[in-house]
Amino acid sequence: MSISGMAEKIFLAFFVAVGSIVTLGDAGCIAERRKPWWPHKGCMINGKIYPLGHIERTEFCYKCDCEKDQIRCCSCMIDPPQYDGEKCKVIFNRKTCDYDVVQKDDPSKECFSYSRMC
Repeated sequence: MSISGMAEKIFLAFFVAVGSIVTLGDAGCIAERRKPWWPHKGCMINGKIYPLGHIERTEFCYKCDCEKDQIRCCSCMIDPPQYDGEKCKVIFNRKTCDYDVVQKDDPSKECFSYSRMC
């Protein structure tokens, strides 16, 4: 594995650990049993209450299903693409739950990156 590939994985692991409700497994999904302090007709994720049912996207880029006895969530984020790490950098775009690859010298300009597969 190249150094830039390893750096990308370290960055992604750090971001997920900081922004997630629990550490994600390899599949990018978690399931958590209902806690006694959760509201009766909803689930709590990072201190925010969501109604029972499907949650298309949380503020931390998860798709979830809130059920009466548990919540199941999967990450919406796609791994950062491969790119030229010397000239470019990756910036996480929270609005799209995706990564923008831009030039280090001029972040207004995009960099070429290999296509992402989901």
